[in-house]
Amino acid sequence: MKTYIPNNDEQNWVVVDAKDVPLGRLATLIASRIRGKHRPDFTPNIIQGDFVVVVNAQQVALTGNKLDGKVYTRYTGYQGGLKTETARQALAKHPERVIEHAVFGMLPKGRQGRAMHSRLKVYPGAQHPHTAQKPQTLEVK
Repeated sequence: MKTYIPNNDEQNWVVVDAKDVPLGRLATLIASRIRGKHRPDFTPNIIQGDFVVVVNAQQVALTGNKLDGKVYTRYTGYQGGLKTETARQALAKHPERVIEHAVFGMLPKGRQGRAMHSRLKVYPGAQHPHTAQKPQTLEVK
């Protein structure tokens, strides 16, 4: 019996506008698109998703009290080196990392998930350098 191997040579590019879209809805859409779960021949152990370009990351919406209540933490490795910043501070300093953090938390952990990280391109403004790939626009409902 011959097994079916999905055709992995189709790599689409998709542009998503993050302006006034809630962060969670945006992140779930992007994560499933990067994994390839929108495809009828989805296979969990093969990376066959799309490349996703996110524009207007500065204008992503955080509902409720998340701008001041959501806290991002990281540890420097030194004693007393726990650094914290709110979502408001993170959006002001580096808005692309806020979306990356939300999406990467929804991707698989391990070797395959780390390989999917390069399929996400986030830009704070409306311009992006990926016009040569002829990306299609994807509407967020």
